[in-house]
Amino acid sequence: MLPPSKFFPDIEEADRNGLLCIGDNLLPEVLVDAYTHGIFPWPMRLRNRKYVTCWFCPDPRSIFDFDTFHVPRRLAQKIRKCKFDITLDKDFESVIRNCAAAHSNKDETWITPILIDAFINLHKLGVTHSVEVREGEKLVGGIYGVAINGFFAGESMFSLQTDASKIALVFLKEHLQKQGFELFDIQVANPHTQQFGAIDIPRSEYLQRLESALRKTAKF
Repeated sequence: MLPPSKFFPDIEEADRNGLLCIGDNLLPEVLVDAYTHGIFPWPMRLRNRKYVTCWFCPDPRSIFDFDTFHVPRRLAQKIRKCKFDITLDKDFESVIRNCAAAHSNKDETWITPILIDAFINLHKLGVTHSVEVREGEKLVGGIYGVAINGFFAGESMFSLQTDASKIALVFLKEHLQKQGFELFDIQVANPHTQQFGAIDIPRSEYLQRLESALRKTAKF
């Protein structure tokens, strides 16, 4: 069983949408405490168009299971002929800012300036990481997330070239598996992740998997 959080209510207090509490404290120790208790920040826009940081622990929870991760045939063929260069942690700030811009263009961004700053600080501490996809010198896609022991939480991805974000995701999955990660959390599934085999599991099972993953030693 996970120990009690230092900063958050018991997750059983979350409402039916998974909302646990609201608060803009995004200090590193708060964020690490959140992720190690199955909680993640998701800023929401109010009617006055200002954002507040909401903290969620939904039930069910979406993950990628390494054994059932599915790569669509067309994408697998494209990867074999891949013309992109893929790197790790070479430009985290550009990746997260491109992710924010991509969602902003759809008027659905939740990657607010204070969240960007908080995750950049975590990157400096070795907690957040990125995959970059480049065509020549140009950054055309990427993904970022949170890594703690054997646990990785995928946060967001972007693509400026067809399939660049999907290629980043496949690379990331293979990298995490090779490095000995045990849990690949994606929080809430969507049509994009479902095509790769995203599954929903009960929150209770997720927390058991999280506890096990946090006992593992893995380096991004």
